[in-house]
Amino acid sequence: MREPRMPRGARLWAMANSHQLQLSFLDGPTLAFVTVCIVALLGLFLILAWLQQRDMRALAWWGAAYLIGASSLALWAAPQPWIQLPQEIPFALIFVACGMFWNGVRLFRRRRLLPVAAFAGAAAWLILCQLPGFGAGSAERSVLGVVVVATYTFFIAFELSRERRKSLYSRTAAIIVPCLHAAIFLLPLAIRSLTPDIVASRWVTIFTLETMLYAVGTAFIVLLMVKDRTVDIYRHAASTDFLTGLLNRRAFLENALMLCARQAKSHKPVTLMMFDLDHFKSINDRFGHNVGDEALRLFAAVIRRSMRATDIIGRLGGEEFAAFIDEPMPVAEVIAERVRANFEAAGVLIAGHEIGATVSVGAATATDVVTNVDALIARADAALYRAKRAGRNRLRTSDDELAHERARLISAARHRPPTKPMRVLQRESAA
Repeated sequence: MREPRMPRGARLWAMANSHQLQLSFLDGPTLAFVTVCIVALLGLFLILAWLQQRDMRALAWWGAAYLIGASSLALWAAPQPWIQLPQEIPFALIFVACGMFWNGVRLFRRRRLLPVAAFAGAAAWLILCQLPGFGAGSAERSVLGVVVVATYTFFIAFELSRERRKSLYSRTAAIIVPCLHAAIFLLPLAIRSLTPDIVASRWVTIFTLETMLYAVGTAFIVLLMVKDRTVDIYRHAASTDFLTGLLNRRAFLENALMLCARQAKSHKPVTLMMFDLDHFKSINDRFGHNVGDEALRLFAAVIRRSMRATDIIGRLGGEEFAAFIDEPMPVAEVIAERVRANFEAAGVLIAGHEIGATVSVGAATATDVVTNVDALIARADAALYRAKRAGRNRLRTSDDELAHERARLISAARHRPPTKPMRVLQRESAA
């Protein structure tokens, strides 16, 4: 037997009551408690990550900022706190957490810490809140909180955007972290001042939900940044010569092939320059290997200063270095001569010893598609040895060899005895 159908009004009333019952489980105190637990756990997680990776000190600052933020949220949202504190203290702790997060970003970017600035926002808040015009619930106090948070947000965005060579994770962090940081504190204030009373009465619930999303999202982003930094450190160690800081042979050849492929698409030449320190074995024998290592480091610093940031520079082994540029031979000659002259001036005194170190240079240019760098290296190496045989401390190019061979052929043709015409030879043979 079919049950009698409930009237439509009764069904709507029952649905409204069930919806209200479900929302009762997500009231403000419950959400605040859950948010405090999540933020505190994320802070402990960042602290534990720092204990496992002590060289990444920014994790400690971020973890401490999370723990301070959880404490401020607990003091602010607790209906009956255990410790009776002024209303300004929880917000001051939030500003301290913002300043510590900013200093963590500075430390992550290998910049100097500013601990005084980290507490400046909280100090300004506590001092100004004692003035008559900044009473509890006043518009001036809300504006002051917005200004403090906006200032720290700007500093965080500025620190994240100062990195020149950013990866995908770093670019994402430069956009998402400041936006989350601003939204978590600025949006509730806007909702409280602009929305109707029925929505503004729930702004505490919205604030706690935003805090939860902010804590999880920001922790995820900073862990991606740390992972990106760690991968970059290992990649740099695998592709860098430990003594000079330049590219090692494998990384140099890989970057050279990519440059050649890029230049081949636009039909532009590439030039390889080979550098070899003159009498390097004699420097090691007379002054020791420590002075020889200083000479190698000095040349690496000189060639790095004398060339552009886009040029590919590497150490092939021993005292032999190489550089790839996306320019023709005339430009390469100017660059090579600048490197040679700068090292001659800098190599007069090395590690307190009068050495007078110099360098010989060989260069070769390729205008066709280069699929194998070995042939170009062989041409530049031949030019380098001609510079060595010519007296060292000079530049020789593969174009010089071609010009010399062309001049030799022309000279040989000019001095060759003239040959008789074929008709004269036939007439002489017939006679």
